[in-house]
Amino acid sequence: MTSRPINIALQGGGSHGAFTWGVLDRLLEDGRLDIAAVSGTSAGAMNAVALADGWSRGKAEGARESLSRFWAAVARKGRFSPVQRAPWDVFWGNWKIENTPGYLFFDAFTRMVSPYVANPLNLNPLRDVVEHEIDFDRVRHSSGPKLFISATNVLSGQLRVFETGQITPDVVMASACLPHIFQAVEIDGEPYWDGGYGGNPALYPFFTASKTDDVLLVQINPVARDQVPTTSREIQNRIDEITFNAALLREFRAIAFVKELIAAGKLDSGQYRDIRMHRIDADEAFKDLSASSKINAEWAFLEYLRDLGRSAAEDWLADHFDAVGKTATLDLSDMLAPGMKPRRTIGRRVQEFMSTRKKPAEATG
Repeated sequence: MTSRPINIALQGGGSHGAFTWGVLDRLLEDGRLDIAAVSGTSAGAMNAVALADGWSRGKAEGARESLSRFWAAVARKGRFSPVQRAPWDVFWGNWKIENTPGYLFFDAFTRMVSPYVANPLNLNPLRDVVEHEIDFDRVRHSSGPKLFISATNVLSGQLRVFETGQITPDVVMASACLPHIFQAVEIDGEPYWDGGYGGNPALYPFFTASKTDDVLLVQINPVARDQVPTTSREIQNRIDEITFNAALLREFRAIAFVKELIAAGKLDSGQYRDIRMHRIDADEAFKDLSASSKINAEWAFLEYLRDLGRSAAEDWLADHFDAVGKTATLDLSDMLAPGMKPRRTIGRRVQEFMSTRKKPAEATG
């Protein structure tokens, strides 16, 4: 069986990154795609290094095992979090946690108090998981997919993309550093915040470092919403979504512009890349999930997102695999048209999964 090369771009989104885990798990299991390079931000960066670490040990199956082990470790660490679902939400199968005392305190506190005051020792439980579960020496010397991890320089406001041989625990933690929760991460004497401010994720590294023109975006932050947010929490969440998608949309515009010029014969296709964009998104599947669920690290929730991601990947493989290497399956003009919301669909397998899944209370017996 001849595999088809592709680059994969992974967005960040806290615990919602478990959806990406599921997507990667299904793609690796399928085996028909040859992942040439991975660009990741925040949770996408963590998925990327877990994949690279496992790939070095056991190719696709090693990558699947490494991803599973990483997210299981996140769930174990999350058991000690003071932010947990209320008993009635567990019973009814709701994933939201915004009405719990722990979350209300955490949300208010982080908005009013600087992390330099609230957390002077700069403790971060997720760093413990990353350092314990990922062998970064193996990642830096991996012969698998090339890695590109994004972080935003606090002082210059510029995006920095770290390549495979430069990746350390600090790079990953910088890529996931939300400034109202954690102190800036210093690398080479420069402070960095979350990479989502400059690229969520960055696509441009693929254009010079990879020979394939196919890019698959795993998108977990919705570009469009159906309703105007009205509560302060909803407004802040929508601001974050717009901010973290802005750089990605700029790259979409650049790709679309070059494609138009090539099609019109104004650019030489031998000198410029005619990028074929593809996407697996969680827009419809996530529309009822609140922003607070991004910090829900319960294993039942992570399993749910993983299985949702696997279903979405299965739909994409069934509908679009044959297009890889031939034509784009993401219509950038639809994404970028002024005043238009992108057409959103939900695959058959995702629909079936969401309609038949058990409530957590039932699933845990």
